[in-house]
Amino acid sequence: MNPVTIRVRWLDPDKTEGLRLPAYHSADASGMDVAAAVAEPVELAPGQISLIPTNIAIAIPPGYEVQVRPRSGLAVKHGVTVINSPGTIDADYRGEVKIGLVNLGPRPYTIRRGDRVAQLVAAAVQRAEMELVAALDATARQSGGFGHTGK
Repeated sequence: MNPVTIRVRWLDPDKTEGLRLPAYHSADASGMDVAAAVAEPVELAPGQISLIPTNIAIAIPPGYEVQVRPRSGLAVKHGVTVINSPGTIDADYRGEVKIGLVNLGPRPYTIRRGDRVAQLVAAAVQRAEMELVAALDATARQSGGFGHTGK
């Protein structure tokens, strides 16, 4: 596996106490955990959506994206997940990485500074060209949509 280099910088280097740069937590992990850079605890009520700062900006090489994905423990144990999962950070974005979280659980959940709130996954991007045609190739499925094969 050839790693891709993603440059990262602290947006406010004086406010990094309690924070770590995104990092893998095992040898074969696909996602890097990213930490909340909230100044004060944020309580997410059931059904509430909040944009969580990270105090980082990243530079992704052309031909790649970084996907923002939920952390399974937060999702399964507390119902807290990434609202636009997976989110996409494009290679030309240089603003702060913020994590849109939603509490789908039955109880409030508190996010504290340094809590790991999402995973960042680097992924290659294949660009497509759209070609307008008069008809599409036939398939066995054709226009069968949601649930067309049963449960």
